[in-house]
Amino acid sequence: MTKTRSIMHFCFVGSVFRLRINSMGYLFFAVEITMYFCRLCNDMNLIVDAGNTLYKLAVFNGNTLVEIQRCEKQQVLQYIKQLSVSYPKITHCILSSVGSLPSQAILVLEEFTHLHVLTHRSKTPFINTYKTPQTLGPDRIALVAGAAIQFPKQNVLVIDGGSAITYDFISDNNQYKGGSISPGIAMRYKSLHSFTAKLPLLEKTAVFPMIGNSTKNAMHSGVIQGVLHEIDGVINQYKDQYTDLTIILTGGDAHFLRDRLKNDIFANSNFLLEGLNYILEFNKD
Repeated sequence: MTKTRSIMHFCFVGSVFRLRINSMGYLFFAVEITMYFCRLCNDMNLIVDAGNTLYKLAVFNGNTLVEIQRCEKQQVLQYIKQLSVSYPKITHCILSSVGSLPSQAILVLEEFTHLHVLTHRSKTPFINTYKTPQTLGPDRIALVAGAAIQFPKQNVLVIDGGSAITYDFISDNNQYKGGSISPGIAMRYKSLHSFTAKLPLLEKTAVFPMIGNSTKNAMHSGVIQGVLHEIDGVINQYKDQYTDLTIILTGGDAHFLRDRLKNDIFANSNFLLEGLNYILEFNKD
């Protein structure tokens, strides 16, 4: 029987493309095909979260997170261009800007996507009862949207451990009630350094004594234990009023905090990005 010169057979195993050449064996080569079919078939969303310290760019196919990139402000234009090439099926984009996005980056986004800039006027999947909606940060709007979609008809407290620690509550009748804002971990360290004469600038550490036996240890103990007691205390206050409370922890310090808190929580570092994607879908024409 004559051997076929090239019998090509594609098999997908995880993120590896297996190419069968002939009966003599297999040729393997690694290919990033996380969303191979998505690039060929479905329109995709680009999420741009311009935060206080870092910029996050995420690509979604439907509700599935395909890729996420983090960069600084001066790199964001480059990253946007790279993603536009890697994912030519991106058709829509949402911009959530706590910080600022370079004007050139906005122009590029408008060239290849239907750009939606998140504001308090954007349509949301929840009822906003906040008294000053025009002052409500887009990051908080996105977090509440994520809670409304992922945990419908539940009392949900979303805690974002980022530059600031925010607490946002949505009730089981889908009403956003508001919440609290307090300094984040890094901000507390910076405040101790900036507003005192001799205290050093420190970064958070996983190991420290409860009773600080040095100035540095005393600062670590004060900052970290202060944050933990604050968060547990706020959670307990909400639990006193809402016994069936669901708690979501997200943000840059989410995983650091999760293992140290006494309360049971869901930790999801991408919760804000997921919320932004829901809002984008909600605002498509």
